[in-house]
Amino acid sequence: MTTPIPTLYEWLGGIDALNRLTARFYERVRDNAILAPVFAHMDGEHPQHVAAFLAEVLGGPANYSESHGGHPHMIQQHLNRHLNHIQRQEWVALLLDTADALEMPDDPEFRSALVGYLEWGSRLAVINSQPGVAVDPHAPMPKWGWGEVKGPYLP
Repeated sequence: MTTPIPTLYEWLGGIDALNRLTARFYERVRDNAILAPVFAHMDGEHPQHVAAFLAEVLGGPANYSESHGGHPHMIQQHLNRHLNHIQRQEWVALLLDTADALEMPDDPEFRSALVGYLEWGSRLAVINSQPGVAVDPHAPMPKWGWGEVKGPYLP
């Protein structure tokens, strides 16, 4: 009998681990010269919303979609924010550094999958933050796994 392969969500420790990650990450954002202005008006629930979004993308429960409207809602949050690649790179680097500081799983397979999603998602955020972008109200939630990907812009 084979053991089922855990989702990325299960592998990293579930919603508690994601809440720790996003809470600590956004604490660190406040002191980051590149990212602090981007998140200056963030409300206190932002870290939990991001944790719920990441949970769903990484194979966890669909709480973000049920509570906020899924991927179209996340895209909406980025419209006309004029994000750039320096901010994107800093966001990815700080999030990964925070994952290291919290001693999240660092095995190559997990980190490869996580980095893959963060690179893809952050680049999509930059694209969706530019002028003239419209939200597809039917955009499906991306689903990230151990090397296989399903998303709104992927087959």
